[in-house]
Amino acid sequence: MSNPIVVKRRDRSMVITFDRPEIRSPLSSEVLGLIERALDRVEGDDSIDRVVFTGVGEVFASGADLKEIATLDAETAKAFGERGQHLMGFIASLRAETVAAINGFCYGGALDLVLACDVRVAAPTATFCHPGTGLGIMTGWGGTQRLPRLIGHARALEMFFTAAPIDAVTALGFGLVDEISDDPMEYAVRRRK
Repeated sequence: MSNPIVVKRRDRSMVITFDRPEIRSPLSSEVLGLIERALDRVEGDDSIDRVVFTGVGEVFASGADLKEIATLDAETAKAFGERGQHLMGFIASLRAETVAAINGFCYGGALDLVLACDVRVAAPTATFCHPGTGLGIMTGWGGTQRLPRLIGHARALEMFFTAAPIDAVTALGFGLVDEISDDPMEYAVRRRK
């Protein structure tokens, strides 16, 4: 099994790549821990002024690992939700600029992560969705707060209640993404603040 994320330095950027596209790169407890450790390094290194999150192929990432979610009880579910909230808050308050280079499929908790970033750049083929309603769950990682602030209450409720995917052009029109680029990763690394 491959490492679920790859962390590489590129000039003054740290690039965190979700690297399990064959299973849509879920944000498991292991992945959350790996992200936390990478971001702790960023906070202590002034030579890094940008963190870029991206995926592989046509998958940015999906949400929480549903196999893992199925094993949680009330106590462990609360702890998992709080851990995700803490991580998204950490991303939102990070000293370095955070950029989501969304190369494709971005669902559930991955959308929460994207919402916590300062800048969101999408490939033309990217799709966005909060599928919780269809799964009988709701995000606990801050998406219910950040999405309405970003795109307005009516559009956020539509996304939450219908669980219907939206494409990159719609996401740009909503204000969910800041830019569409054929190569969101290159755009993210080379953009000027």
